[in-house]
Amino acid sequence: QVQLVESGGGLVQAGGSLRLSCAASGRTFSAYGVAWFRQAPGKEREFVAGIYWSGRSTYYADSVKGRFTISRDNAKNTAYLRMNSLKLEDTAVYYCAADTRDAVVSAMGRLKYAYWGQGTQVTVSS
Repeated sequence: QVQLVESGGGLVQAGGSLRLSCAASGRTFSAYGVAWFRQAPGKEREFVAGIYWSGRSTYYADSVKGRFTISRDNAKNTAYLRMNSLKLEDTAVYYCAADTRDAVVSAMGRLKYAYWGQGTQVTVSS
C-alpha cells in the first residue's frame, strides 16, 4: 500500500498561482497512477487532473484545462499540481489519490481510487 501526503495549499488572490505536492511513501510510487480531486463546501468531490504511472498520459477536467498542470517525479516519489490563473471557484480542499490501474486514471473520476491523502486547503480570495 502507499501513503499520500498533500502540501502546498494556502491563501492566494484570484489570478495567482500555487503548486500542490503529493508525497508518497510505502510501495513503489512509480507503479501508481495519480490524480487530484477537490471538494468545495457543500459540493461533491470532483476530479481535477490525472496522470499515468509513466507520465505518458494526462487528463484534466474542463474547468481547469489550460490553467492547471499535473506532473510527477518518480525519483522523488512526488506528484504535483501546478495551478495558474486561480479563480474564486477553485477554492476547495484538494486531495491526491493513487491507483495501480491506468483505467482508473483515464476514467477521470468515474472509478474509485485505492488510496487517498488527507487533503490540503486552497482558498482563492478576491
